[in-house]
Amino acid sequence: MDIGFIGLGLMGRPLALHLASAGHMLHLWARRPASLEPFKAVDALAHVSAAEVARHTDIVFVMVADAPDVEAVCLGEAGIAEGGKAGLVVVDMSTINPNAAREIGAKLAAKGIDFLDAPVSGGEVGAINAALTIMVGGKAEVFDKVKPLFEKMGKSVTLVGTSGAGQVAKACNQILTGVGVAAVAEAFNFAHKSGVDPARVREALLGGFAYSRILEAHGQRMIDRNFAPGFKAWMHQKDLRIVMEEAHRLGLMLPSAAAAAQVFNAIVGSGMGEEDSVAALKLLEKLSSPD
Repeated sequence: MDIGFIGLGLMGRPLALHLASAGHMLHLWARRPASLEPFKAVDALAHVSAAEVARHTDIVFVMVADAPDVEAVCLGEAGIAEGGKAGLVVVDMSTINPNAAREIGAKLAAKGIDFLDAPVSGGEVGAINAALTIMVGGKAEVFDKVKPLFEKMGKSVTLVGTSGAGQVAKACNQILTGVGVAAVAEAFNFAHKSGVDPARVREALLGGFAYSRILEAHGQRMIDRNFAPGFKAWMHQKDLRIVMEEAHRLGLMLPSAAAAAQVFNAIVGSGMGEEDSVAALKLLEKLSSPD
């Protein structure tokens, strides 16, 4: 198939390469020429705009930072809607506000273009290993058309519901992972300040009801002091901002998510936004230091 991909960053680049490895022809557009370098060895054509990508494809994947970026790529000047023909499918794999996803989908639908919101979980490692969890909102018949491509990028692919439902599922994911990372960081800092080895504590807890994937994977990163970004802290801050915006809109009390959001605000405010979200441990260490 001729497939468009826009957003060739930490996550998008390996996903697009998986599609190329599966034999599909890629049509690409990127703001930075350097983003196109990894695609010189595969079947890929670079275009001058998102509109040109849309003109040459039947499905376009988008993976950018936030809702304004998605809107600009899809609906802005020289955007997908300008070049897309009726029946085009746009798949947004970014993490954005559910309402924004619904609105963008409705505006594309008015032009005869189908839309799926399909955010992911699994970080850079999951993207590289084609092991992502992909949560999808949209029409079942459109999902069925795209599902074989999703399966080249992820190990778990679920149609959650109608437009926006994928983003709701991702918001739920970020509540659980954000609170989980903060909780593991708190536990390890508590252990260390109590004179007990956090690595031994982790080993003990993995055998009981406190076990979680976050304790296993993110906890190991904390033990190893590996703060290189697999999922940058500023991105988790952004995702929890989305959660809290929706909580305000819906009139919901989300006390644990609110506390986690403040932790990630502080991580970014302390200059660690480009580090992995497990930098929550460094923040707590800094705040509890007598210095």
